Amino acid sequence: MVNTIEKDVPNRYYARLNRKFVLITAICSLLPLLAVGWIIKLRYSGFAESRMVEIFRSQAEHHRQIIELFLKERSSGLQLLAQTHSLDYLRQKENLQQVFETLNGEYQECFTDLGIIDVRGRHVTYVGPYRLDDRNYAQARWFKRVMEKGVYISDMFLGFRKVPHFVVAVLRRQGDSDWVLRATIDTEAFRALVEQVKIGRSGEVYLRNPVGVFQTSPRFSGKIMEPSGKAPGPVHADIQVRVHDTGAAKQIVAQAWLDQPRWLLTVRQDYAEAFYDVNHTNFAMLVLLHISALTILLVSFFTARHMIKVIRKRDQDAEGLNQQLIQASKLASIGELSAGVAHEINNPLAIIMTERQILLDMAQHEPQGDSAFMEQVFRSLSQVQTQLQRCKRITQNLLRFSRRTKSVIEEFDLNGFLTELAELMEREAGSSGIKFSLELDPDLPLISSDLSQLQQVFLNLITNAIDAHETKPYGNIRVRTHSDDQNKMVVITVSDTGTGIRPEHLDKVFDPFFTTKAVGKGTGLGLSLCHSMVKRLGGTIAIDSEPGEGTKFRIELPEKIEPNEEVPT
Repeated sequence: MVNTIEKDVPNRYYARLNRKFVLITAICSLLPLLAVGWIIKLRYSGFAESRMVEIFRSQAEHHRQIIELFLKERSSGLQLLAQTHSLDYLRQKENLQQVFETLNGEYQECFTDLGIIDVRGRHVTYVGPYRLDDRNYAQARWFKRVMEKGVYISDMFLGFRKVPHFVVAVLRRQGDSDWVLRATIDTEAFRALVEQVKIGRSGEVYLRNPVGVFQTSPRFSGKIMEPSGKAPGPVHADIQVRVHDTGAAKQIVAQAWLDQPRWLLTVRQDYAEAFYDVNHTNFAMLVLLHISALTILLVSFFTARHMIKVIRKRDQDAEGLNQQLIQASKLASIGELSAGVAHEINNPLAIIMTERQILLDMAQHEPQGDSAFMEQVFRSLSQVQTQLQRCKRITQNLLRFSRRTKSVIEEFDLNGFLTELAELMEREAGSSGIKFSLELDPDLPLISSDLSQLQQVFLNLITNAIDAHETKPYGNIRVRTHSDDQNKMVVITVSDTGTGIRPEHLDKVFDPFFTTKAVGKGTGLGLSLCHSMVKRLGGTIAIDSEPGEGTKFRIELPEKIEPNEEVPT
């Protein structure tokens, strides 16, 4: 009932808005159309001209953003490359060639060459079509600027290759040695980006540097790297649009400075062509105002419907964003809580570990008594150590959930781990009439992964499998393993004979806070965490379920993750 009322409120509002709009336009249609037409013509002329100026300004701003995005993506790509690869790696030509091909594949063949240059300006390694291996750039202006600024995009210049080009260079500080990664942007690809904008028959787009030298070729006059004959003037942050009368033709010109590098983008078009639509619209407006009031009513009706759709769509988008913000806030709160709990548990764990060591030292220094008793003492202390390590892994997992620790990669026997886990959960399952069935591949190799994360994954899956039998007097949980030698993966399946999951819920089971359990019996975080952990460990997790028949989870994990490989947390 409440939902029906909530839906009726906006419907009534939009209905009233539509009626008012139609009523107003109907009254206006009864006015003397010719008189209104002349009034609108006089007022529209000024408005339309100012609007055309704004459209022209928007075109210049849009093209400036495209150019800046193009340059920023390339410079950011080089920065990322310099930060993620060492000089020792890139000085090997085959490695640099591979990186160069990857860059061109990512950025659509926009790089001409790529080189590593030391702090003395000498080429360490070079890949590209020119013979530049022995060149020294110590005196080059771009080299001096990148050593000062760290990242530099040069003006167009001829350089050693004697053809117009410009470079993007980044400085990498690596220990005691600095080096520069320099790439040449394909001049034709960049010119095509700038010059491809055709604004009518008379429009042109070009770039100049602060001293007035063309960085691209204008459409009608001038060439790249030629002086334009007039300095661009002072740098300004906004886009300036003005009407320029050259005597031969009146033009509208928009100018905008790029942030990096400092190039002036100029967009120009003949005034008559730019405002042709405005003048044509003035005439058409007088004709359209003589159309019958019925046409006006129809247009108004459909316009109102379109406005309502747009507003409703905006409200729906805003509601969706609000829900995402709420979910993100919940996750942030849980992360902070996890970190606090982990730190609180670590304090008593440290005390227990210290006391265990004291007992162990005392037992070792005591005169030998009952050997069976001493053996039991040492066995118990060893078990205490094992459980302490398990608790430590749990706290590390909590801290990792709050993004404060790194994964620990180690080699272990997956079959043994699953056997131990099944024995741990057997008592809880047995009380509900559930039996475990292990089908473990005896030839399964040792795997390298994060044991603590996998422990949480399989605990969540087995716990969910036990809960799935809540409405059944008995059931079976089967855990299988086998090796995929071709892909160097191990495959683990956890299946149950529980109630299963309905088809409409299958796409949501890995979403945070989604749960099919009763209120108070689940947070909806378990499977979401399983999905994220398996993905971080380089694996995949999939689900298959039939209502009333049971559910099967299939997990694929890589056999090896190097111990020094950083796994995101």
